[in-house]
Amino acid sequence: MKKLILSIAIILVCASAAYAQQKTYCNPINIDYGYTPHPSFTDWGRHRATADPVVVNYKGDYYLFSTNQWGYWWSNDMLNWKFIEKRFLRPWNDTKDELCAPAVGVIGDTMVVFGSTYTKTFTLWGSTDPKGNKWFPLVDSFEIGGWDPAFFTDDDGRFYMYNGSSNNYPVYGVELDRKTFKPKGTRVPMYILEAWRYGWQRFGEHMDNTFLDPFIEGAWMTKHNGKYYFQYGAPGTEMSGYADGVVVSNGPLFDGRQTFPQSDPYSSKMGGFSRGAGHGATFKDNNNNYWHISTSIICVKNTWERRMGIWPAGFDNDDVMWCNAAFGDYPLYLPSAITKEAFRPEWYLLNYKKPVTVSSTLGAFTSNHINDESIKTYWSAKTADKGEWIQSDLGNVSTVNAIQINYADQDAEFIGKQTNIYHQYKLYASADGKKWTVIADKSNNKTDVPHDYVELEKPIQARFIKLENIHMPTGKFAISGLRVFGNGGGAKPDAVKNLIVLRTEKDKRSAYIKWNPVDNAFAYNLYYGTAPDKLYNCIMIYDVNEYWFKVMDLKQTYYFTIEAINENGVSATPPIVTAE
Repeated sequence: MKKLILSIAIILVCASAAYAQQKTYCNPINIDYGYTPHPSFTDWGRHRATADPVVVNYKGDYYLFSTNQWGYWWSNDMLNWKFIEKRFLRPWNDTKDELCAPAVGVIGDTMVVFGSTYTKTFTLWGSTDPKGNKWFPLVDSFEIGGWDPAFFTDDDGRFYMYNGSSNNYPVYGVELDRKTFKPKGTRVPMYILEAWRYGWQRFGEHMDNTFLDPFIEGAWMTKHNGKYYFQYGAPGTEMSGYADGVVVSNGPLFDGRQTFPQSDPYSSKMGGFSRGAGHGATFKDNNNNYWHISTSIICVKNTWERRMGIWPAGFDNDDVMWCNAAFGDYPLYLPSAITKEAFRPEWYLLNYKKPVTVSSTLGAFTSNHINDESIKTYWSAKTADKGEWIQSDLGNVSTVNAIQINYADQDAEFIGKQTNIYHQYKLYASADGKKWTVIADKSNNKTDVPHDYVELEKPIQARFIKLENIHMPTGKFAISGLRVFGNGGGAKPDAVKNLIVLRTEKDKRSAYIKWNPVDNAFAYNLYYGTAPDKLYNCIMIYDVNEYWFKVMDLKQTYYFTIEAINENGVSATPPIVTAE
């Protein structure tokens, strides 16, 4: 009884949520995604969709462009993104089309924007004041065109474009005259996929190339220590294995130059709540740290139902490019809070598959989908009425630091970008399920927050978290994930024992991996790489103690380790296992 009274008292003292001091964010990034712009893309219902993101740091602010959004966002902190309406038209005086898979670059003091096209009538836009939405056509009709384009300005001022999206042809690169924007010479091939060698480049959810050859697309270039890191997306945007690879060279065009493909994906996120990390861009924050933004998948209502995630990135002492997507959909530090020692706080998922009660249920959209750690599944209430609710039982009184609310598009009515819609709700906490305290009140919110993330000003002690609907922008009150983060206050999981990697004899790209289950764990992080000190890739695996691993370079030796995860933390990692 004393413990219960103390817990309730702590809730009362620490109940308020504040946003000015927020130090973390959580993927998918919480921006006002537009709805699919075409009725033909609504196979299973109207829904939000975007992909192919680019972020550039321009004059100390971050500018985010992505597919079919009828505008772009800017932020000064990578947390609060403000949308600016702008149709990047084709041609410049047309009123029908919008930007798809954009290229964004900087030449001198001018931001340059161009969209995917196979035609010769797409305008190349420039701005020295994108925050003020002031744009001018640099070229009325950018004759060279290009699908999935990307721009790169070298240290010497020379300007390049890369483009291509195909399962038959490579991605190409060409230098452009920075005044006329005409090509200087012809396009040269940069890279074409080698799925025969690199397992992760195989098409399909199970990387089996069953009905299509893999696609290469989404070019991007980063220069570091005099080397050029050409990035590309593969093997298909609708797959959990959608990733960005990287090829290293000593020049911006691979016209006969020696190139060095990194064996493993640069950015990959094949497990967890939100999967996929392909077709993206790498940029620096104002503290000179690297970040990578890329496409995450949902792909339920339509193949093109997608979101975006941002992860810490960088280069190691051997100039190997890395992206840290381990715990990539858990809270991560913002640039203002990140340190060399930590990319994320020690907060863990508290309510995975734990008891949930709801106000009502629509058909088969049942409550067990609220906390099953899959963005592809969701619960829906019967209505969007004020008062529909979810109650999540954490199992015991726990320390709660943050909560993510992921809305689903059940019976959405919109087509295209909406700028005047909003969500409203209240979050409550309780130690006993009887006495409730408001911990976040967004009953007056006037912003669109499809993946809202609430970091509490101070942690609270609670067993129950309740989400109460007040207003939905469209459709039913539907949630694909009510995710509560903090610490359960118990023991961390035991270390994994007997990690076994059986690399297949007939196909060295694949292996069967198995380990002893850990009784007090609900998930595992499987780390791998081509050197014992470079285990930069990670797969989060829930519930099971085996995995068919199909991403390897058949010419490389691989190294593995694993950690167990529960609501209290992670285990120690066992000795590294080698797979010849």
